[in-house]
Amino acid sequence: MTARPERVVVTGRGVVSSIGIGAAEFAEGLRAGRNEVAPITAFDTTGFAYANGSEVTGFDPAGWITRTPVETLGRASAFAVAAAHMALTEAGLSGEQLRDRPGHIAVGTADGESQDIDALAAETVARGVDAVDPALVERAGTHRLSASIAWELGLEDVAPMTFATACSAGNYAIGDGLDAIRLGDADYALVGGVDAICRRSFASFYRLGIMSPDRCRPFDADRQGILSSEGAGILLLESLTSARARGATIYAEVLGYGLNCDAHHSFAPEEKSIQACMEMALRDAGVRPDEVDLISAHGTGTKSNDETEVRAIKSVYGDRPPPVVSLKSMLGHTMGASSALGAIASSIAITEGFIPPTVNHRTPDPECDINCVPNQSVPADLRIVQNNGFAFGGNNAIVLLGRYEEPQ
Repeated sequence: MTARPERVVVTGRGVVSSIGIGAAEFAEGLRAGRNEVAPITAFDTTGFAYANGSEVTGFDPAGWITRTPVETLGRASAFAVAAAHMALTEAGLSGEQLRDRPGHIAVGTADGESQDIDALAAETVARGVDAVDPALVERAGTHRLSASIAWELGLEDVAPMTFATACSAGNYAIGDGLDAIRLGDADYALVGGVDAICRRSFASFYRLGIMSPDRCRPFDADRQGILSSEGAGILLLESLTSARARGATIYAEVLGYGLNCDAHHSFAPEEKSIQACMEMALRDAGVRPDEVDLISAHGTGTKSNDETEVRAIKSVYGDRPPPVVSLKSMLGHTMGASSALGAIASSIAITEGFIPPTVNHRTPDPECDINCVPNQSVPADLRIVQNNGFAFGGNNAIVLLGRYEEPQ
């Protein structure tokens, strides 16, 4: 007889975002429908007709990072390490308390330490490869995003993983941590995603013609594209056995996930593949479509992405799916952090009993005929939330989270 896999729960959440730093501020921002958009300051925007985004402000890494010299960390690594500390603080744990326990660290990203990569490219062009700053080279490795968490917390026995699957990477990391605990390889996992605004990413989307000049308006007839953003979301997952043994507060249960990669197109999503990924996630979680109360959509605000996602949702859920919201209307597109922040938002929605809104909504699009909860959050009794994440190359990842219920 096969033993049932260990149940996996969320006991800590760390957030660095443009609408709030820390889970409590983030929850307030979601409930209020905050949307902080301003001209980008991270790089010189000369030459672009418009360059607005949602940057993180008021973030002091020294307030969270104690063991690692802050100057040795790039912006993305500082976000990730601070968010990991926040998750542990909320969980009532410290790095020292985790050192003798089997653990797992997995972080997703699109661009890695992107601002350092921008600086390296500029130095190479201006002065040649032999003149680049070795410190920038050392900081630029994508592996440092997860390794920096391990170093800061003194978790030298943990082998950190970094997933570079772009906009679905946060969900990839959550699924990886879920498996590590289910299989008994770990009794806790620090997982999530991170990215910082950079010139390279902005310019790429701008040249594709999918960068919005002002606001991100998912599912709106007048939507014009994505909005650059940044941030980090790190979750502490624990085995239910571990969480109950120490009397931890449980914010949600990770019920299951689905992954696939269709390689259909460099950046155009494929409806059947997204449908299959949803069905995979529901099957893994042991959940029927009629049991899902809310879908946190990928919802980029581009014409093709929104329409494709809605069609795929309806192919699984029928013509009357549960409410479908896009956090990117508030947060902008945080790239590798987006689905991790979506998972944290899902846990907040479950525990605090409300549905975050899709803001900036003005004109419904008949091709996106869903309840996107326009402009204002609404109270709701939520048991199960589906969190979507899709990326270039057809890298799809979907996680289902549920309200924690005591074992019978």
